[in-house]
Amino acid sequence: MIRGIRGATTVSEDNEKQILTATDLLLKEMIQKNNVQPENVAQVIITVTEDLISTFPAKALRSLEGWTYVPVMCMQEIPVPGSLKKCIRVMMTAETDIKQDEIHHAYLEGATVLRPDLSNTHR
Repeated sequence: MIRGIRGATTVSEDNEKQILTATDLLLKEMIQKNNVQPENVAQVIITVTEDLISTFPAKALRSLEGWTYVPVMCMQEIPVPGSLKKCIRVMMTAETDIKQDEIHHAYLEGATVLRPDLSNTHR
């Protein structure tokens, strides 16, 4: 079955090191908690809020061993007034046997407010 695995995190500043470190931690949690293998991933879409412009967070995925050939794209999130700032969101589309209600969606740092019902839980 093809499933979407969601994740989000925030950084305190717009700088390359923070963005790549935060994205790396988020991706590793999504991968580890859902036992994702790169060859089972169709695509990864990463969005950032308009206040994050210092680097492409996809560079974090490219640094993971075995993820060279996984298609990844960065985009800008819609700038909705009052929305969470300095936020990085990930949508990973992967083949898995995990049931939809058992997928571990990762919400870290300030992004826990986006989905408090799914934050820091593993059902």
